Amino acid sequence: MATARPLVLVLEDDADLAATLTRTFREHGFDAESLGLVRDLERRLTQVRPAICILDMNLPDGPSLDVIGRRLKADAIPAIAMSGVWTEVSDRVLGLEMGADDYLLKPVDPRELVARVRAVLRRSENAVVAEATVARFGGWTADFRAHRLIAPDATEVELSASEVRLLRALAARPRRVQTRESLMEGEDGTGAIAFDRSIDVRVSRLRAKLREDPRNPRIIKTIYGAGYMFAPSVDWSHDDGGGGES
Repeated sequence: MATARPLVLVLEDDADLAATLTRTFREHGFDAESLGLVRDLERRLTQVRPAICILDMNLPDGPSLDVIGRRLKADAIPAIAMSGVWTEVSDRVLGLEMGADDYLLKPVDPRELVARVRAVLRRSENAVVAEATVARFGGWTADFRAHRLIAPDATEVELSASEVRLLRALAARPRRVQTRESLMEGEDGTGAIAFDRSIDVRVSRLRAKLREDPRNPRIIKTIYGAGYMFAPSVDWSHDDGGGGES
């Protein structure tokens, strides 16, 4: 099954620029839609949850600052604001203070905007992961606070402290290859993983608790000559993983 592409909503009343930006985003692995009015964005946000919004600061039906401060910030949706070169510095500062994650002056280089979107999404993703206590993937739930795994059949398995750190490090970067060195150094930002034995042994034990077929693992895959990859997508949250004491 194909992985859903992150949705970018582009609020821009310049039709040519909007078309260029949406085309560029689609060429770089995103889904993208353009909207020309603030009220169109408001309506669309009741129907979809985008990964990020790109907002022209001045639209025919009013400024988009209110959307950033009232709607996107409340829903924790990242936003990048854009405006013309004549915009006052105070306006740019206000945009950031209202909750925009970045600010660009026009004319905008579409490739730079894509790079900035990716940077904002990485920061947003890392912040969510750093604060989360629960990860759900492939029918499993990992409750890191309680040091336990909950299987698809609702049975529970205890995790050691080192297994919690390893699983969290792997799940923090799904579908990305992580070297043994990076896992040992704790590059996911959750702190160093101090192993007194090899990463391979720890991965093997974790796979056993995840009921993996050692000849064909589906969750923690070995990328020969490179390291490991956490294959399923991950849903992070702050609850206790579905009941029980934590």
